[in-house]
This record gives sequence, C-alpha cells and structure tokens, in this order.
Amino acid sequence: MVDVILLLKLTLVPALILVASLVGIRWGPAVSGWLVSLPLTSAPVVFFLALEQGDAFASKASGGVILGLASITAFALAYSWLAMRKRELAWYYPMLLGWGAFFLLTFLLDGLVLPQVGSFVGVVLFLALANVVLPRPLASSSNQPVAKWEILVRMIAATVLVLFITEASTALGAQLSGLLTPFPVYVSVMAASAHRLYGAPSAVQLVRGATLGLFTPVIFFLIVGGMVVGFGVAVSFGLAIVASLLVHGLSFKLLRRRAMDSRL
Repeated sequence: MVDVILLLKLTLVPALILVASLVGIRWGPAVSGWLVSLPLTSAPVVFFLALEQGDAFASKASGGVILGLASITAFALAYSWLAMRKRELAWYYPMLLGWGAFFLLTFLLDGLVLPQVGSFVGVVLFLALANVVLPRPLASSSNQPVAKWEILVRMIAATVLVLFITEASTALGAQLSGLLTPFPVYVSVMAASAHRLYGAPSAVQLVRGATLGLFTPVIFFLIVGGMVVGFGVAVSFGLAIVASLLVHGLSFKLLRRRAMDSRL
C-alpha cells in the first residue's frame, strides 16, 4: 500500500501540473494564474494525509489549508504592491517580500484555533478585500509563452512540496501541515518568469488571477474538512471537486469581465 501511495505522489501531482500548464499556454497571464489557483497540490496533499494519517487528521489539515489561503493572499498583496510601485527592482525583491509575508502570517496563524466555518468566513472576507485592493495593470494584448524548463520546474517543485509535507506531517502536526500546503510554488515560478521577461504588470496580472481563483480551494477544503470524517474520502472529495469546478467557473466569468473592463 505504501508503494502505491508513493507512486501516486510521484505521478499524480506532476501530471496535474503538466495538464494545467499545457492548457494555460493558450491564455494570457491572468487566466493562467487563475487556472493554477486550483488546489493542484493542496488537494493531493490532504488526500494522501487521509490515506496515511486518517480522516480526522485530514479534516484538521483541511482547516489549516483554509487558513493558509490567507497566507498566500498576503503573498499576493506584498508581491504586487512592491512590484508595481518599484518597477525598476528585479523580480526577486518583490518575490522575497511576498514569501516573507506568507511565512509571517503562517507563523501567526499556527497558534490560532478556530472552527472551520469561522476560518472560512474570515478567509473569504480577506480574499474579497484583497481582490478589491490588488493593483489592476492593463491587460496584455499577447499570450505569454511558457518555456519547457518552466513547466518542468513547476512539476518538480509541486512534487517536492507534496512529498515534504506528507512525509513530515507527523512532526509538523495537522494544522501546520495544512498551513504550509498552499505555499505558492508554481505561482512563484510563473510570476518570476513573467516579471523577468515582460515586466511587473504581466506578473501582477498573473498573481491577481491566482488570487481571484482562491475562492475555489476555500470551498473545496470546507467540504472536505466537514465531511471526510463522517462520509469518507471518496464522497467528500467527489462533492468537493464538483462544487469547486462550479465556483471556479463563476470566478472565470468574473475574470473575463474584469479583463474586458480593463481594455475599455
């Protein structure tokens, strides 16, 4: 059973990232960011935690993931703020600030004990506020090419993150495992590439699209966290996937509307 789970970790996660990357090539940076905000690493992490540590552990980790989405929102705010106001800076300065914001908020949230519904409401409000105050650079008129090496880096980085959290979950505990799971691995790779090649506005478009898409994993982990103990992995994850796709479709319509408005 252990060998099967390890094989799934080494194949499922990179396959999801590869498919998402290939689909996103045809769209601009904002839509690409929206696409990878799907829980492509966090959902497999909690899935494997349920298999290895049990449903109760996975439920508590889901609550940690919900709180961790506030940390990735802090990353987006810090990165976008510095990138747009100091455009002469190299890409790694706003990236380091964003990572610092992520880990600082993660540290603060690790000691916070809230019911999952309370975490859900707080994170949704924070996400809504962030989507109002995030910079809105002009839409790009051209699609952004994605280098093969970048897709490979995304696949490797996501797999390493999943392996690290699932293998260290006993030492980390359920909540911290969940909090660390949303770390913006491939959003960072994509934003760094966009910033370096096309400038800060393109990178901020991508980060903004990813932030708008974070409402999807909030719904996903609310359902998994609330149902996995009573209904099991198959039912809770199945319902979470259906609900998440519906929410992600609605956020895509909102993203397209904003893109049209920015061109006016």
